Amino acid sequence: MKSVSAILLPIALVLLSACSGPKLEPLAVDAEIWAFGDSLTYGKGAPQGQDYPAVLAKLSHRRVINEGVSGETTTQGLERLTHLLEYDSPELLILMEGGNDFLRNHDTGLTKANLAQMIELAQSRAIPVVLVGVPEKGIFLSPAELYSELAETYGVIFIEDELTDLLKTPSMKSDTIHLNAAGYRALAEVIHRRLIEVEAL
Repeated sequence: MKSVSAILLPIALVLLSACSGPKLEPLAVDAEIWAFGDSLTYGKGAPQGQDYPAVLAKLSHRRVINEGVSGETTTQGLERLTHLLEYDSPELLILMEGGNDFLRNHDTGLTKANLAQMIELAQSRAIPVVLVGVPEKGIFLSPAELYSELAETYGVIFIEDELTDLLKTPSMKSDTIHLNAAGYRALAEVIHRRLIEVEAL
């Protein structure tokens, strides 16, 4: 018969590993968060004020700036983020971009390189990054592997499957590629929970 310590040790190791991921500094009440991305950040498919950044602002009691541009690719996003960071700097960057690259069959190596440069731009200014995985185009949606690879390389907070799961759920979508108000609320709640888990809130 196993001893109590032999039974509890594996459980303790699992709990420790779950708590050993990256953490963030607590965000001040006047902190500014940038939600950066394309139409899924902008909120296409939902009424005004029901995009995920707007919902996240209410949940977190922080200022969340919607920096979503419909139709934007990562090449365009990299150029835009570079320009924005010349004039301002948030306390946190939520990066969710790449879907238009996949829809237009852009080279995934270029997409990954663009996202890597965006992360590097933020980290060079000591801006923490939350990276949201975006699904590749296909019959069976799954997050592109490049996101998990980037998260591991740069040690950023990573939200891997949740957007894909929402885009697989008809009741959460306004069309084939966009969420509806319920979907954006669910995404905001996921991000809010993760920010609490990593001690940012």
